[in-house]
Amino acid sequence: MNFKKIHFVFDKTIKGNRQKKIFLRKYNNFSTQKADLIVVFGGDGFMLKTLKKLGKFNKPFYGINTGTYGFLMNKFKKGKFIETLSKSKPTTISALQMIAKTKYNTFKKAIAINEISMFRQSKQAASIQIKKGKAIVMKKLSSDGVLVSTPAGSTAYNLSVHGPILSLNSNKLAITPISPFRPRRWKGTIISDRSVINISNLNIKKRPVSVVADNVEFRNIKNVKIYINRKIKFNLLYDSKNSLNKKIKIEQVRKEIN
Repeated sequence: MNFKKIHFVFDKTIKGNRQKKIFLRKYNNFSTQKADLIVVFGGDGFMLKTLKKLGKFNKPFYGINTGTYGFLMNKFKKGKFIETLSKSKPTTISALQMIAKTKYNTFKKAIAINEISMFRQSKQAASIQIKKGKAIVMKKLSSDGVLVSTPAGSTAYNLSVHGPILSLNSNKLAITPISPFRPRRWKGTIISDRSVINISNLNIKKRPVSVVADNVEFRNIKNVKIYINRKIKFNLLYDSKNSLNKKIKIEQVRKEIN
C-alpha cells in the first residue's frame, strides 16, 4: 500500500503531545477529506472515539499505541514510518447497532465496535430478559448487567467478565452476564452475528438500568435492540507480523493456559 497523504490524530496526553510535535515537524497533516489514510496516536478508548467520529470519511485507520495496552493499536516503532505503513495489512470490522427505548418512550441510537453493555443503575441488581429474535435466551437474569460483544471486542470487557474469546472470522457474537446472581452459574452464550438481540428491563421502577455502547451511555432504559449493522464498516491496518487476528489468537491461548 502506498500512502502519500496522511491525516494525523493525537490524543491529548503527554505521550500524544510528544509524538505530535515530532511527527508534524516531519510530515504534512492533510485534511480528512484529502487524506488517503488516518493515523491515530493514543489508546484503545481514543481509537474507538476516533473511528466513530471519522469513520464517515471511509478512510483506512492505522493506530499507534501511546496508551496502556492498545489492543486495537500497533506498537510504536522509531524510524521507517512510511515503510511500515506500506507493509501493513487491512482488517475490516462491522459495527454493532444499538436502538434503546427509555422509560420516557424516547429512542437513543449509537454504534459500538467492542461491545454494548446493560448495567444496573442503582444498588438493586438488574432484572432483565434476553431474546434472540423471538426466542427467549434467558427468561429472567438477576445480575449487575449483561453485555453483547463483537469478536474484535471479545478480549476487552467481555474477557474481564469471563466471556469467550471469539475468532475474528467466527461470524459470532457473545452474550455474557456481568456478575450473575440468578441463575448464578449461567456463563452466557455464543450466537450468530446475523441475530437480532432484544434485552428488556423487567422492573423499570425499582431496578433502573443504563446501556453503554463502548463509551456512550444512556440511562433509564426500558429495552434495547442490538444487531450488526453491515452498512457501517471500519478498515483497520495492522503491522504484517502483528495482525488483530493474531492478537486474538494469542489471547485465546493465554486463556486456555490460565
